[in-house]
Amino acid sequence: MSIVILFSPLLGAIFSGFFHPFLGEKFAKLIATFSVFLSTVLSWIIFAGNDFTSVKKVHILQWISSGDLNVFWSIRLDALTAVMLVVVCSVSFLVHLYSFGYMKGDHNWKETEKYEARFFSYLSFFTFAMLALVTSDNFLQLFFGWEGVGVASYLLIGFYYKKPSANTAAIKAFVVNRVGDFGFM
Repeated sequence: MSIVILFSPLLGAIFSGFFHPFLGEKFAKLIATFSVFLSTVLSWIIFAGNDFTSVKKVHILQWISSGDLNVFWSIRLDALTAVMLVVVCSVSFLVHLYSFGYMKGDHNWKETEKYEARFFSYLSFFTFAMLALVTSDNFLQLFFGWEGVGVASYLLIGFYYKKPSANTAAIKAFVVNRVGDFGFM
């Protein structure tokens, strides 16, 4: 169940981002939103069934193997992770719902331009990166989630790429993320 929570938003981002020309804008938005909804429901189920005393690890795959160094991509489920899953998924789902109205008839785009599926793809990718961050079992995986959040933030802030102010803000976010990387190291 925890694997579905983690990777459902990523699959939603991939489908809405790459396949929206075939699926259509509306269906791509629905796929992205449903993928986060699925993660939200499952995270509430994990939260409700958590005894808040045990730590459970779910190994997904062996990520790095070099000599004696073996790093696994694992999901760590404990009390804090259960709470953070609920917070991240619930807020992200509400943002997806709010974005249906927010993006409708946006004056920054022409009526013939397709832009909503790309925005929802970025939102779902941001959700995946946050979930990768909060479920990380090791420092390398935590760093991967941190960088994913940085990339997704850059994409979302710079979404209105036609506006110079959005481009400037996205570059500032990128630079601040690099400063955060230095502190992270």
